[in-house]
Amino acid sequence: MHLPIADIRVGVVGGGSWGTALANLLALKGFRVDWWIYEAKVREQIRQFKENRDFLPGVRLSRNAMPTDDFGQVLSGKELVVVVVPSHFLRDVAGRMAGFIQEKTLFVSASKGIENETHLTMSAVLRASLKHVTEARIAVLSGPTFAAEVARQVPSVATVASTDQRTAFFVQHVFATPAFRVYTSDDVMGVELCGALKNVIAIASGIVDGLSLGLNTRAALITRGLAEMRRLGLALGADPDTFTGLAGVGDLVLTCTGDLSRNHTVGKQIGEGARLKEILSRMRMVAEGVKTAKSVYHLARKLKVEMPICNEVYRILYEEASPSEALHRLMTRELKQEKDVP
Repeated sequence: MHLPIADIRVGVVGGGSWGTALANLLALKGFRVDWWIYEAKVREQIRQFKENRDFLPGVRLSRNAMPTDDFGQVLSGKELVVVVVPSHFLRDVAGRMAGFIQEKTLFVSASKGIENETHLTMSAVLRASLKHVTEARIAVLSGPTFAAEVARQVPSVATVASTDQRTAFFVQHVFATPAFRVYTSDDVMGVELCGALKNVIAIASGIVDGLSLGLNTRAALITRGLAEMRRLGLALGADPDTFTGLAGVGDLVLTCTGDLSRNHTVGKQIGEGARLKEILSRMRMVAEGVKTAKSVYHLARKLKVEMPICNEVYRILYEEASPSEALHRLMTRELKQEKDVP
């Protein structure tokens, strides 16, 4: 890209809390943001009140963010398109985008998850759905960033990863503001796995808190959860250093301890005795860890990667296992040394 940053034309796909925060960040920076939002009610709220009352209430949105349901308007002629939709909707949405894709558009995936049926990461789903988009034209954005705090311009830091250094550098400069610092990486797999797996561990952390087990237990769970994340990452060719960075330990600690974490909230309510079905029926927003837990369980079995915490989260969510019994199984496993042996 040789255009000055100010001349970049931007589209955003997705009107949830994170999509709203990113669309507004770019709009406040001065970009005109053509913004695809599925829900007519949300589009009308934004047009009338300059607020996404369903997904990011209390945040005044820039007039530069233009909501629409027209993919042509959002995608045509754009240098950069940011895709922020729930993981289980991404393939369908990307398929609907395919007919409007421009030859040189760069894409940023800010969705976090692993597809249930294929075990693909979100950037891989985009590549599979947008046949003519090369790997070099896709970047992923992740890190310890609650949408509500980014929207309030609380100082936040994230990582953008791409296999093409020029793409990563370009996206870094598009997103960077005095309140939103962006680092680059070339480890797309590692950054995406961190963003997906931390949500599963956050459910486990919430269960720990729902059971009132204390800070020792939560600290141990986060640490051993990070070991599981790294173990799967190594099996899939990720850089182990990514797991000790912003996308890894940074996002993991945030999501496992922050009151704004939807995944932690789900886990906490399970620990307090609620059933998953009733929890989800009360939630307006998506807790990605619920679906990702299923993907991780089957992917780990397929790759023969040991992930006992993630396995127990799967059993609690999908087999109605008792959280107390899951804890007992974890604590009474065969004793081992801490460091993984190759």
